[in-house]
Amino acid sequence: MASEKETDTDRDFDSSELGTKEYWDSAYEKEVENFEDIGDVGEIWFGEETMEKVVDWFEDNEDICKEDTIIDLGSGNGMMCIELRKRGFLHLTGVDYSELAITLSKSVAKSEGFEDIEFVAGDLITEERLNPCTCLTRQYKLVLDKGTYDAISLMPGDSLVARKQYLKTVKDIMRPESWFSITSCNWTKDQLLDFFKEDFQLVKQIPFRTFQFGGQTGSTVTSLVFKLKT
Repeated sequence: MASEKETDTDRDFDSSELGTKEYWDSAYEKEVENFEDIGDVGEIWFGEETMEKVVDWFEDNEDICKEDTIIDLGSGNGMMCIELRKRGFLHLTGVDYSELAITLSKSVAKSEGFEDIEFVAGDLITEERLNPCTCLTRQYKLVLDKGTYDAISLMPGDSLVARKQYLKTVKDIMRPESWFSITSCNWTKDQLLDFFKEDFQLVKQIPFRTFQFGGQTGSTVTSLVFKLKT
C-alpha cells in the first residue's frame, strides 16, 4: 500500500464531490424514490452505448463463457449486471459502497426478473474486511469497472492512497486467468497503463467514437482490458 507521503502527481484534474460517499448516497436516495414513483432506473454512467460496447466485447470473447463468475465494481443502479444477465451470463455480483445503490439495483433487477443477481454493499478501498463472507473475499473470472476508479480518483485531497488500495483489491479478487476491464473518462490510456503497469498487461483497448481537435484525435472515454502479469 502507498505511504501517506505519496502524492497524486499524476492526477491532472481536481477533486470533486463525485468522489464522496455523501454525494452518491444523496444521488441514490433520489433515484430510489424516482424508481419507486415512476420506474426510472436512473443514469447509466457514460451512457448505454458505452455499457453495451464493453459487454459486446466480452460476449464475443471465446475465453469467457456464460457460466464464469463476474463482478462489477461500483455497480450503482445495477444496469451493467442486468445487461450481462440479459445476454445470458449467469453468475453476477455487483458491489457498491452505497447501501442505497444496492437498494436501487435490487429493485431494478427484481423488476426485470433477475433476482438471482447478487448485489452487496462493500468498500473497495478499506484495508479491513469486517465480514468474512463479503463478495470481496472471493475471486472472479471477470472484474469490471465503469467509472468507479474515476470516482475514487476524485476523492478530496490526495487520492493516491485510496487508488493504491483499490489496486490491491482488484488483484486480490482475480485469479491468474482472470480479466480486468476498466472504463474511464478522467484518465488517458497512457495514464492508466502507467498506474497498472507493475501488475497488469494490456490485452485490448475497446474502441469508441473519436473526435478531432487541433490536429489531434481523441475520445471522451478510455476502455482497456487487462490480464495479470505472469
